[in-house]
Amino acid sequence: MKNKYSLVACMILLSFFLGCQGSSLSKNFYQHSCPQAADIIKSKTLQHVAANPVLPAKLIRLHFHDCFVRGCDGSVLLNSTANNTAEKDAIPNLTLSGFNVIDDIKDAIEAKCPKTVSCADILALAARDAVSAQFNKPMWEVLTGRRDGTVSNRTEALENIPRPSFNFTQLKQSFASKGLTLHDLVVLSGAHTIGIGHCNAFSNRLYSFTGNGGQDPSLNSTYAEFLKTKCKNLTDNTTRVEMDPGSSRNFDSDYYPVLLQKKGLFQSDAALITQDQSKGIVEELVDQNKFFTEFAQSMKRMGDIGILAGSAGEIRIKCSVVN
Repeated sequence: MKNKYSLVACMILLSFFLGCQGSSLSKNFYQHSCPQAADIIKSKTLQHVAANPVLPAKLIRLHFHDCFVRGCDGSVLLNSTANNTAEKDAIPNLTLSGFNVIDDIKDAIEAKCPKTVSCADILALAARDAVSAQFNKPMWEVLTGRRDGTVSNRTEALENIPRPSFNFTQLKQSFASKGLTLHDLVVLSGAHTIGIGHCNAFSNRLYSFTGNGGQDPSLNSTYAEFLKTKCKNLTDNTTRVEMDPGSSRNFDSDYYPVLLQKKGLFQSDAALITQDQSKGIVEELVDQNKFFTEFAQSMKRMGDIGILAGSAGEIRIKCSVVN
């Protein structure tokens, strides 16, 4: 009997221990090693946002593209070398920007706490602080303790980053491969409430849907005609259009009513209302308070994808090159 109780006790302890290993991140990871880190990152980020109001959309996209390739390890920040073409030079990442902001923050951090704060953590915190600027409070919690990866490969970016042309099945599979749910997919797509899209990412919906010419019937016809006044042809890769018409600099829940009006800009946006379950989530997230609550939870889960911790990876001195 004694052995039986001992076994049960051991199993409980083992279960508890394993349950705590879901993430190596913590709330105050730099509390002792660099207590000024969060303040420096926030201050620098707000300076850049004040000078460039479209920065929040750029940084949250940068964070997303980082996490979907090798996890949230700062690999998207690395430059290509003579022997390797990095993620940032893959087609899905050619329109990314904000790298200079992360570099500026990193320089300020290094001046205070050399070789201590990872580029991956700086990106995660800067994305949060940029989006939160309009609210004067943090919109989601960012746990820290990530370390930086040393590998960045263009092919992996092509294979892992969801495309604007993805249908519902492809989107669901892409997010599931990162441990994210259908609910996370719909919630995180709400980041499209800020930012712009380039014409060549959606103009096939206007001029050559399914390759047979014509217009995507799932796109609001009046909105399609408006888009045609902006995007004149299939090859326009310079003209940009708001993803959330009239509200592309305000982080809010307007993206979801836009979807229900069949005005989602990308095919991947429109896909969210093609299935009853995902459409039901879209309808719930029209409520802005619910969207903010759910977005905070999904961002926390996304920020935990494939993290490097402990002795894995490194703390880069410069975010664009490995040590």
